Amino acid sequence: MPSQTAPAKGDATATRKASHQRRSLAGLFRRDKPSGTSRATRARRSDLIIAAIGLALGFGCAAFPWYIFLHQDKFGIQPLSFSGNPKQNGPIPLGSDGELPGISPNEIPPMKLDLFATGTVAPYDDEDGVAQAIDDQPFPGPEIDYRLVYAGNGRAMIADDSGLWVVQRGSILPDNSKVASIEQRGKQWVLVTSKDKVIELSTQ
Repeated sequence: MPSQTAPAKGDATATRKASHQRRSLAGLFRRDKPSGTSRATRARRSDLIIAAIGLALGFGCAAFPWYIFLHQDKFGIQPLSFSGNPKQNGPIPLGSDGELPGISPNEIPPMKLDLFATGTVAPYDDEDGVAQAIDDQPFPGPEIDYRLVYAGNGRAMIADDSGLWVVQRGSILPDNSKVASIEQRGKQWVLVTSKDKVIELSTQ
């Protein structure tokens, strides 16, 4: 009997050792589940990183226009420079007074020029000797009418058939004249053109 129970105990011991080894190997490759605290920490860290990137971009966008304003020479239009042409500090000569090849200035014969001023006049068209004046030609096209709608602070608003226009001193008017001045005469504003035409404020 003792010889029959000994092998059974040895088999049980071997089985326990094998199962213990399997559990040990499984423990090496087992993946621990992350806890809730570690997830919250990672989420907070990612939020801080995103917030820092946003602040950096905002600061860069706010500072870049000021950098351009303070360093306009770096962002302006740069003149072209060619390595083959030397820099010229003085005026560029447009002509040359050099001598002709093989001929000195003393060898050039003087030109025979008639320095006496002469001229002609147009023939008279009538017997009295008075030239006929050029006929006054009207400006092509009908004159465009416009009126003064509003004036103030050195500017005026005029209206014509095509719409409203804001003009100031020197502006071209529809009749091809220019605004000479915008004045307040008495209690009323007037617009004076370069043709000495005074346009009063319209009541329409």
